Amino acid sequence: MDFSSITVLCIGDVMLDRFVYGEMERISPEAPVPVLRLGRTREMPGGVGNVANNILSLGGRAILIGLVGRDAPGAALRALLSARPGLTDALVDTDARPTICKTRFIAANQQVVRADEESRLPVQEPEVHALIAAIDAHIDAATIVVLSDYAKGACADPVIRHAIARAGARSVPVFVDPKSRDFSRYRGAACITPNARELAQATGLPVDSDAEIEQAAHAAMMQADARAILATRSEKGMALVERDGAAQTVPARAREVFDVSGAGDTVIATLALAAGSGMTLAQAMHVANAAAGVVVGKLGTATADIAEVLAELDAQDHAHAGGAPVLLSREQAAEQVARWKAQGLRVGFTNGCFDLLHPGHVGLLAAARAACDRLIVALNTDASVTRLKGPERPVNTLRDRATVMTAIRHVDAVVAFDEDTPLDLIRLLLPDVLVKGADYRPDQVMGADVVQAAGGRLLLARLEDGQSTTRTLGRIRAAGTAGTRDQ
Repeated sequence: MDFSSITVLCIGDVMLDRFVYGEMERISPEAPVPVLRLGRTREMPGGVGNVANNILSLGGRAILIGLVGRDAPGAALRALLSARPGLTDALVDTDARPTICKTRFIAANQQVVRADEESRLPVQEPEVHALIAAIDAHIDAATIVVLSDYAKGACADPVIRHAIARAGARSVPVFVDPKSRDFSRYRGAACITPNARELAQATGLPVDSDAEIEQAAHAAMMQADARAILATRSEKGMALVERDGAAQTVPARAREVFDVSGAGDTVIATLALAAGSGMTLAQAMHVANAAAGVVVGKLGTATADIAEVLAELDAQDHAHAGGAPVLLSREQAAEQVARWKAQGLRVGFTNGCFDLLHPGHVGLLAAARAACDRLIVALNTDASVTRLKGPERPVNTLRDRATVMTAIRHVDAVVAFDEDTPLDLIRLLLPDVLVKGADYRPDQVMGADVVQAAGGRLLLARLEDGQSTTRTLGRIRAAGTAGTRDQ
């Protein structure tokens, strides 16, 4: 899939997403609330800005139109946008409202609280005129248009009507992520992408079964004079209902959902790119479903890059065929790490046999993921495990261990190494954070000097007492011996 020739005009409510990470260690003596000791802060474009971010991550180009205040969050947002090649900042400055800013406080990989800064003032006439002027200035460059309505003001009725009319005059499809219960506001859109709850609210119809989804989608299409409805259904996947075709569904791949923030942005961004590249809506739905599966496994407002989407599509194919996900090759792992770093993400690395996964392993992986933005796990091959642990190991093959590892929510990629140590792999990937258990001393960690010399750091994660594969195998053998004696 190559989306490099696709330019998406992204119109809607733009915001600054701020993530403040910290640690919860105690309850406040002043009130029954946790005390959060603050650490690092990350900022990224949110709302329609996250749609644009997803388009860039997938290899397309984006033009971003929305309202931004003349304030510090607005300046921070524009600085983030200016650093993204392929993105055209067509935001409209306004004195009538502040930049929308959502600050999420996170501890132990979970949101503790979210604080929103925004104005509920209705959109003003000068703002509408400025947004329409921005659309007119950029519509000729667009392959496809996305309207991302967060009900914050930018998607006012005159703006929506003008965008759809101007796009229609150029035969440019318009895709809409709706917030309003009145889908007639989006009249003339090519495709509207509500979730099941939004579809039910817009039509007043039940949406529990496939048949009910199809009936509600047809009602919504009539209301909006749209050509298609793509309904997202969380763990049930997606359903596409086109005006002149039968309903089609695609299931979600079974996986642990970590965070759904921004998943709708990923869906419409991927759908628009895929449709703009010439795919049918049914084909585009499969790609969008894979992209959504990637981002829900990540914490925070996340994006999916094209390699992750292709890997997820491959994993879905293997899952349907009863097979296992494919390990990344060294070359693929190096390319993936380079892409993550190019996006400004901190990459963590840990390694091991991970033969019989136990709570100690999960705790190590959780600690590793908390220290980085993306975690890659390197598994010893079967031959390597045998050399290190003896002829009776591994208990589980590399394929089985990789299948289990890729299902862990803290893990973003898995690679294998056949040597006794991962030193060559560490030199190749140069992670920002190298993670081992606290039972090691810093001078005992293979590759620590390489990572630190490149500006990275070593993390020795605390381990749970009494947890090890050797002890687990001992308990299994003891139970088997006891069972034999009882007979």
